[in-house]
Amino acid sequence: MDDIWFIHSPRFDEIAYPDECPFRTERAGACLATVRRLGLIDESRALVEPAPASREELRRLHEEGYLQTLERSESGQVDERSLWAGLGTPETPIFPGMVEYASLASGATLLAARAVADGRVRSAFNPSGGFHHAHAGRAAGFCYMNDVALACDELARRGKRVLFLDLDVHHCDGVQEFFYRRRDVMTLSLHQSGRTLFPFTGFEDDIGEGDGEGYSVNVPLPPGTDDVAYLRAFEAVAWPLIGVFDPDVLIVEWGMDTLAQDPLAQLQLTNQTLATIARRLMTLSKPTVHTGGGGYHVENTSRGWALLWAEWTGADTGEDLVAGLGGVLLGTGDWLGGLRDPPTIIEPSVRAAVDAEVDAVIAHVKRRVFPRHGLNPS
Repeated sequence: MDDIWFIHSPRFDEIAYPDECPFRTERAGACLATVRRLGLIDESRALVEPAPASREELRRLHEEGYLQTLERSESGQVDERSLWAGLGTPETPIFPGMVEYASLASGATLLAARAVADGRVRSAFNPSGGFHHAHAGRAAGFCYMNDVALACDELARRGKRVLFLDLDVHHCDGVQEFFYRRRDVMTLSLHQSGRTLFPFTGFEDDIGEGDGEGYSVNVPLPPGTDDVAYLRAFEAVAWPLIGVFDPDVLIVEWGMDTLAQDPLAQLQLTNQTLATIARRLMTLSKPTVHTGGGGYHVENTSRGWALLWAEWTGADTGEDLVAGLGGVLLGTGDWLGGLRDPPTIIEPSVRAAVDAEVDAVIAHVKRRVFPRHGLNPS
């Protein structure tokens, strides 16, 4: 069994959202270029090219009429059905290659899910995945097809207990909606509060319904949340629930829009926090599907994913990796170092307010969710 796959297609680099849209498809290719420069990938074993998801696979969660609307809209037939499907907005523009890109991203995450479920590989990374806002019949938030929901469903069909851990700055509203009444898939999301950020969902009391009550878990965080507060929330809420749920497979969305300097959000993390969580999850020795997600500062996003790759492959020793980067990483002057972000500085008054809100959120989620899983909320 191979240790890890990096799933990527040249088509991900060739298809682009419109220039005015902040979503940049070149992030995945930039990440791959970085791990290549650092000598962190054996391409003969670890680099795997995906195929697009089939129509049959997409129809498991997406409505056929919606898929047809996507195709018609891309071909120039924009009508009322396109508008109802959320197409043609600044967040979900219509552009050449739209359907191919979305179906290829879905195929890549499905490939990752099947490979880890079959024991062909310990974990697999699709940096071009993580489209967690797509719904059954509607596009939203740069997302047209929900690759992570399709992967969760694929694994659940195989009888696996699946935990989807979403570390993107935005709430995983699409994924949550698909599994809100199910307990074979737990969705656990740490995100900037919907009171201050799209998609304006994912509150503490959104915990699932019916058989799924207690299996949708949301940890909304205030703007200004830094590494210390974020890790406190992860350890207090996410880690005990992962342990008691004891999933057969993990799917993790590593959105880099949580990082300081991201232009679309207001959390203040460094990528060192995500590396810490990656190391924590690896102690579970669970088959794991990794996807990208958000991240609208291209260099910071690709660098953060490269750091995670270094963690997953055992190349990161705690010292920074700078060899082969030529001093200025990826041609940017933002950070004259290696893969690790410099620390962020938080004003004491901001930290005090953030800490108070984060602690209140932790206490509320534990009261609402922990008893349903036999955990002590105190």
